[in-house]
Amino acid sequence: MTIEIKIPSVGESVQEAVLAEWFKQDGDSVQKDEPLFVIETDKVTLEVTAETDGILKILVPEGETVAIGTVVGTIASVAASEVKKEPSPAESEKPEPPIAREKPEPAVTPPPVSPKPTVPAEVDGTSIPLTPSVRRLVAEKNLDVSKIKGTGPGGRISKGDILLYLEKAPAGLPDKLAPPAAAEVPPTIPDAALEVRKPMSPIRKRIAARLLESKQNTAMLTTFNEIDMSRTMAVRTQYKESFQKKFGVSLGFMSFFIKACVEALKEIPEINAFIDGNDFIYHQYQHIGVAIGSDRGLVVPVIRHVEKMNFAEIEQAIVDYVAKIKENRLELADLEGGTFTVSNGGVYGSLLSTPILNIPQSGILGMHKIEKRPVVVDDEIVIRPMMYVALSYDHRIVDGREAVTCLKRIKEFVENPERIVLEV
Repeated sequence: MTIEIKIPSVGESVQEAVLAEWFKQDGDSVQKDEPLFVIETDKVTLEVTAETDGILKILVPEGETVAIGTVVGTIASVAASEVKKEPSPAESEKPEPPIAREKPEPAVTPPPVSPKPTVPAEVDGTSIPLTPSVRRLVAEKNLDVSKIKGTGPGGRISKGDILLYLEKAPAGLPDKLAPPAAAEVPPTIPDAALEVRKPMSPIRKRIAARLLESKQNTAMLTTFNEIDMSRTMAVRTQYKESFQKKFGVSLGFMSFFIKACVEALKEIPEINAFIDGNDFIYHQYQHIGVAIGSDRGLVVPVIRHVEKMNFAEIEQAIVDYVAKIKENRLELADLEGGTFTVSNGGVYGSLLSTPILNIPQSGILGMHKIEKRPVVVDDEIVIRPMMYVALSYDHRIVDGREAVTCLKRIKEFVENPERIVLEV
């Protein structure tokens, strides 16, 4: 029995995908639910697994763009016991039989070498010894001592004789004194040979198109503020361990900011609204998109109805999305329906940036790195862990007053996390 492997549908708006990578070779044995290949669309990446045990036949190579529903391979179904399993590393690394070592021959100690006797210089047919310092200078300057007149006892050549000879030397200096030859210049490599051309992935194309559309079709403006993270950091440190034990997930800063955004958006609904033609669409719920970087580009999965969630549920949702992205299990539905976005460039070390709107949304919050800075508190200069935050908004629907008020409310909630719970 032969099973066809087809490109699955990931949403009505997606008509084709790129077969990005095969995890198996043609003719390999595969097992049920084992990943076979990964596809990329303009919105998501997705792994496709085997429906049964069998032998794989690849019909479409990786890198090809294919329509949804295209048959890209087959699996010749066989019994599970007949599928050849890949040997484990422990099995594949069998110890080799011992090799008989040849008996080493006894080492032969070479006879001691007597140092060469000092070779005297030949001057006028007479052998005249040179002092060590003179011999070194002669060797360094590559001189012919037969041309140097010695003034020392018995006609010996002194160091002064060498220096005098060098001063009076004609234009034809010894080789060692000649200027060094110009270093050989390596052949010039054309710039084109140092360039690598790679096609844009569907996700990268989609990101580029969306960002360009956002810049061209919105009246985007950004307002900035800074947040004293002292209180939130203290609360997180105090309850982090017990939070982990109770809920099985770590307590991060993102949940504080998302909860703060929810409360601020309730007060400033324009930032949680869309523009549709000549109409404003206001949402009575908060679907918060969380920007997450991946190897294939930035994706923004959406946490739905955050207004009904607690801190643990928010943190768990983020962890689940990160796992789905790493395992290429993110679905198109995970990316749809967001009303506001939070992006944390601080995890990459960004101190300040201007986030771009994720259309059709009207607002996005940019978080940044926490950095200790001197600030004035009660007329005193103190060191506090500070974070710059940026709120980009569509000025067509959101006025500056609403944007500044919204960011100020987010600042107040994060600096006093108790207010998030009390909603005051």
